[in-house]
Amino acid sequence: MQSPPLDPAVADLAPSDPALTPYDQEHLITYLRLLNADAEGADWCHVVRMVLHIDPDQDADRARRAFDSHLARAQWMTAVGYRHLLGVGR
Repeated sequence: MQSPPLDPAVADLAPSDPALTPYDQEHLITYLRLLNADAEGADWCHVVRMVLHIDPDQDADRARRAFDSHLARAQWMTAVGYRHLLGVGR
């Protein structure tokens, strides 16, 4: 697997597939940044601006949906998705 880009563009919603997607592979660093921010208790508005590049002042609903879906996918990666990266369970 190639190294993921450091700061790829994000979709309005992260995938919800039961398997790892190309989007997930491209956004591994994004997911790590979200998990770190969440662990530190960072304000979601700041995180969505810095990590997802969405202005919550311009479109609060879109920003919140993007943040929630990407954080949920990041958490899924720590519980399930990482197994696909390791080839476990194939």
